[in-house]
Amino acid sequence: MECTVDDQPTRPSRRGFLSLAAAAGAATAVGGFAPFTASAAPVRPTASPLLAPAQAARNQLWWQAPASADTMITQGLPVGNGRLGALAGNDPAAELLDLTDLTLWTGGRNDVLQSDGQFPYGRDDFGSYTLLAQLTVNIPAHDLGVVNNYRRTLDLAQGLLTTTYDIGEASYQRQIYASRPDDVVVLHFSQRGGGSYTGAVSLAGTHGETTGATDSGPLASFGGTLANGLRYGAAVTLSSSTGTVGRAGTSLTFSGCQDLTVVVSGGTDYAPDFAAGFRDPSVDPLPLAQSKVRAAAGQTPTALLHTHVADFRAAFGSFALDLGASSDSQRLLDTAGRLQARWRDNVPDPELEAGYLQFGRYLMVSGSRGSLPLNLQGLWLDGNDPGWMADYHTDINVQMNYWAADRLGLPACFDAFTDYCLAQLPSWTDITGRLFNSADNRYANSSGKVAGWTIAISTNPYGGGGWWWHPPGNAWLCLNLFEHYEYTQDRAYLEKIYPLLKGAVQFWEARLVGATVTDPSGATREVLIDDSDWSPEQGPLNARGITYAQELVWNLFGHYGTATEVLGRDSEYARTVAGLRQRLYLPVVSPTTGWLEEWMTPDNLGDPQHRHLSPLIGLFPGDRIRPDDSTPKDLLAGATALLTARGMNSYGWANAWRAACWARLKHAENAYRLYVTNLKPAVDGANGSAANLFDILNISDGYGIFQIEANLGTPSAAVEMLVYSRPGYVELLPALPTAWAASGSVTGVGVRGGFTADFGWKNGRISQVTLHSATGGSTTLAANGGSHRVSVAPGGSVTLRNL
Repeated sequence: MECTVDDQPTRPSRRGFLSLAAAAGAATAVGGFAPFTASAAPVRPTASPLLAPAQAARNQLWWQAPASADTMITQGLPVGNGRLGALAGNDPAAELLDLTDLTLWTGGRNDVLQSDGQFPYGRDDFGSYTLLAQLTVNIPAHDLGVVNNYRRTLDLAQGLLTTTYDIGEASYQRQIYASRPDDVVVLHFSQRGGGSYTGAVSLAGTHGETTGATDSGPLASFGGTLANGLRYGAAVTLSSSTGTVGRAGTSLTFSGCQDLTVVVSGGTDYAPDFAAGFRDPSVDPLPLAQSKVRAAAGQTPTALLHTHVADFRAAFGSFALDLGASSDSQRLLDTAGRLQARWRDNVPDPELEAGYLQFGRYLMVSGSRGSLPLNLQGLWLDGNDPGWMADYHTDINVQMNYWAADRLGLPACFDAFTDYCLAQLPSWTDITGRLFNSADNRYANSSGKVAGWTIAISTNPYGGGGWWWHPPGNAWLCLNLFEHYEYTQDRAYLEKIYPLLKGAVQFWEARLVGATVTDPSGATREVLIDDSDWSPEQGPLNARGITYAQELVWNLFGHYGTATEVLGRDSEYARTVAGLRQRLYLPVVSPTTGWLEEWMTPDNLGDPQHRHLSPLIGLFPGDRIRPDDSTPKDLLAGATALLTARGMNSYGWANAWRAACWARLKHAENAYRLYVTNLKPAVDGANGSAANLFDILNISDGYGIFQIEANLGTPSAAVEMLVYSRPGYVELLPALPTAWAASGSVTGVGVRGGFTADFGWKNGRISQVTLHSATGGSTTLAANGGSHRVSVAPGGSVTLRNL
């Protein structure tokens, strides 16, 4: 059938989101680090941005029981404005919020090495992410025992957490959200049928602070300074158009209120400025928190809500996903029940599976705007002792967090990652120059030379490293950074990250060592390989030429060459780097195991089922290895054999990485099986999804911890099942599983080369596709066994039908 092509202007459906962003004013702009500082009042929307109930229902999750104080991490529901966040329990009689600020970290630069040449790694020296405060709203008369028709709903598209229940003839509703424009968390309580609220609000710090309260507002607040000098503060106030509000000691009281609004805020004096010690001395967090809650409380509840929803909807964007219809019986179950039924009955639940992806997008919008990037736990905590200090792990975890931004139609959420890397670069460069070639560092450059920058396996917000040196970590961060350019084609962004790329290249120019290898024909040749290193996180500790590093450096050098061409700079140095790239050793298949070699030896030196897929980084997120004629068949077979040996059941993040690799190999059913495995209910700390969809990583029998990267990496793998792209080429439905094949559609998915795509399918075949591009460009589009060359004008779109 002949393909028909329509050239179109930018699609009208995007206009609504642009107008929402404009309505919320300059304070809602996405991108750029926004410290906890005073800001102008936001422009309020003049019309309601709220979705109609039927529209909102498409992106809602719901539960029929609240969380308790000791189950917050597995049953509490998250809200966030990109910096300030909360886990909410939603008990009618005792609302509990665990409040967080992404910048509230202990520790510091941590630049005095241990005797083994590696970094200290504790909560005091390296540091830890910690809770800001706990807020409780006690309403004794609303004990769960007298409540009927309890329900709490998380509206992913509007950033709203709503709890409803009945007591007698009265119906109660509370809405909780974290407003970015007003920089506060809002709890609004309302009712119908003659009900009322009587109780108290308390605010408690988690670092030994003393809360004070005043009648002005009334208002409760506290401030403090960590041992590292970081200052912080939090404040809460409340108001009602009915009843009475006041103060009793350090608690705020309310009595006989038919409506009640509680507003809380807080933050630190952290600033992304190495020269200033990552502090802003002009910020005094306690009075700033007080002024923010007072300003917000001066607005009507409707004005606060509309301002927040306009901002959140604009950020959540126009991405939509339809994987097919679920059954009526599945829809009758709440989200926790659907997880259990999906695993127990092994029956696809397409709407739940699509909802899991949208939940990942919700976490990204809520946790990655205008502050530090998402760490191991994202924005959310339930205590001050998170696993691995909730750090930035650089050997998969933070990178996996940011696979999602471009693929899931949230490119502006990537800015937090970029801003972090740029802010840390001066410290990373300084520490590398002073400490990397320490005589005690087993990974030191044997050449004696050092240049540029690299990092440790763990990093913190103060330019510091923790645990062991991680030489290839710089190249992996740069892979994420450059891939964002491939998606956006933003030249100004490429200018911004160029120092990161060049510094990493300079590090590797100094680090690479020569080696002699023998080809299968018996001929020898000289190659360049990584110095002493390990394959994360299984060893051995003194290997050379590990596949992980060779693939990452090959990508780094190639991306640097592209950057110099686009920006028109450093052409002579680019030729030098291109020469180094030509000499890089690239991994081969072991004649002993039949697997792609993980180390520069035919022997297997570790666990075949290890959680990390380090040697397969050239398959995903790289794409040097791919199932087409560009990859030798034996190399493709060796990569497939290694992936097979790694197994189909691991931690959530490891399953997500496996799923993405199987999608790249076009093995749809394996990719889907791993996707579904991550939806398995996490019972008694087992790997899988908690009732609130947070991914749980099992530490020991009966004990698991929340790590966010699977919540973002698993949706990224789903997108890879639907779209494969590289600059100049896009393939639709490369790994569509049977469970999703009958019919479906996706709108606003990111495509490398500067595009987004909307397409639908029926019976496994694309029915129509539209490519949009802000920058304009050409690509080859492959679908339904054929390919088409498509050119899109800047700001325009092209639709192909009858493919």
